[in-house]
Amino acid sequence: MSYKAPLDDMNFLLNQVFKVQESLGDIEAFQDFDTDLYGAILEEAAKFSENVLFPLNREGDEEGCHFDEGKVTTPNGFKEAYKEFCEAGWQGTNGDPEFGGQGLPKALHVLIEEMTYSANTSFCLYPSLTNGAYHAIHAHASDELKQTYLPPMLEGRWSGAMGLTEPHAGSDLGIIKSKAADNGDGTYKISGTKIFITGGDHDLSENIIHLVLAKLPGAPEGPKGISLFLVPKIKVNADGSLGESNGVSCGSIEHKMGIKASATCVMNFDEAEGYLVGKENRGLFAMFTMMNLERLSIGIQGIGLGETSYQLSKAYAEERKQGRNASGEATTIIAHADVRRMLIEQRAYTEAGRALAVFMGMQIDKQYHHSDESVRNQASGLMALLTPIAKAFFTDKGFDACNHGVQVLGGHGFIREWGLEQLVRDAKIAQIYEGTNGIQAQDLLVRKVCLDKLGLLELLYAQINEELAKATQSDLAANLNLRVQAALKAFDDTSLWLKESFANRGYEIQGGAVDYLHAAGLLVYGWLWLKMVNVMDCEKDSPLKQRKLLAANYFLKQQFSGLENHLSKVKSGYEELMAVDSDLI
Repeated sequence: MSYKAPLDDMNFLLNQVFKVQESLGDIEAFQDFDTDLYGAILEEAAKFSENVLFPLNREGDEEGCHFDEGKVTTPNGFKEAYKEFCEAGWQGTNGDPEFGGQGLPKALHVLIEEMTYSANTSFCLYPSLTNGAYHAIHAHASDELKQTYLPPMLEGRWSGAMGLTEPHAGSDLGIIKSKAADNGDGTYKISGTKIFITGGDHDLSENIIHLVLAKLPGAPEGPKGISLFLVPKIKVNADGSLGESNGVSCGSIEHKMGIKASATCVMNFDEAEGYLVGKENRGLFAMFTMMNLERLSIGIQGIGLGETSYQLSKAYAEERKQGRNASGEATTIIAHADVRRMLIEQRAYTEAGRALAVFMGMQIDKQYHHSDESVRNQASGLMALLTPIAKAFFTDKGFDACNHGVQVLGGHGFIREWGLEQLVRDAKIAQIYEGTNGIQAQDLLVRKVCLDKLGLLELLYAQINEELAKATQSDLAANLNLRVQAALKAFDDTSLWLKESFANRGYEIQGGAVDYLHAAGLLVYGWLWLKMVNVMDCEKDSPLKQRKLLAANYFLKQQFSGLENHLSKVKSGYEELMAVDSDLI
């Protein structure tokens, strides 16, 4: 079994569907790039993912991380792969050139990240956390901190981690107990315990830079009293060299059902020296820069694992003989309709998710680099709306895809040697961390829709209506167009009902949040499949075109109808559930 990066589809999205270089061409930071460069970078990323990372995936799962006397070591081969990853410049692909990055678009980076997640999810989590920490520091830290910490982070010599969760406080960050004390010299003493810290400790990099949420004395209660601090594992001297150990230690690592080669740590901060990032009591605002990027990244994890599941299960289906055709000849199981259904189900969701990831990458590029404030604001609004959808829908459908993969393999699906059962275990956590998918659904329904005063949904509707206004050529495009129109109206009607009902039924109607998010995901996927079909209708016939049209037709006939069912459940209400005593639940 092997993984092969879907470069044809990735290049199709970059060059034909979104025309990324043309769309981002008025951004000065990207004017020196071209599609040939993007294609070459994707090819190199594919080679690294296929030849270096994927062969380590199962071995890393079997061995897992090790914890001994406060030190964490990664599985055999990870240090060497990480060194190669950094020396090739992958850590700094979309980093600021001022600090040693390559300044490439996020629209390209999301595809590189997908390949890395597909090949080895545990490995990808280490550079992903570093990337998120880099962006938070870049956006909110002082110039001095940026000059000191960003270059080695973009080189990969120093890695990053995010310290949010505490033993008594999961997503309710307002009740954290970690404390900070001002030393009066620009540094702070940070004390507290954080749990479930991905990459909190390991042996891959020379230093680990923790971004830690803590409260200063006299800070307001709740989320408004949280500050953000940069806390290095090893102190950094004035000349940028490493000094003495800081008061940062790993108390233990978790023994998990999946991503076993990714260290999930309990981290102790014992009067560790740290530096304020952003303003006092504005830590959540600064940390959300990292959190939202990580939510997109974890969503891409779902896409990547779904792609790998599709490839492994299809390869098996093409070889496994079972059953006979009308002539009595033995056939491979890919001849069976139910197997084909499970395979195309994986692909139809994965390819639409990949398209949304590229679109969101473009919005990030515009949000942070465009010279026009109105364009930046529009991109920021779209990202605010789409982030919870992407994180939850990508990972829910990625998990479903991996389950389909196991089912295709039958008895071999839950045997470790084939690799599918690992994908299921790895995919499950993506639905949980960076805010469970239920929390993402609440965020979408409550904050982004019912309480929204900025018209975030209208930004999405404008994108959809722009595609609906285009003339369709094929019957498939025309049918998709009609279905997307109907879906958009139904979704908008339900959204208006939610906003009107929220004032007096808020707690009860939140029971429909997950169904509402899935309806939103299907609406967005319908729009993107229409966009892809409209482009494909103008392309010459090719295997890629045939495959895309087949998946689009399947989505239209078999998957898109789920939107109405989800909306129906949203409106059905959950009053009875909320009215009874919890003993009856």
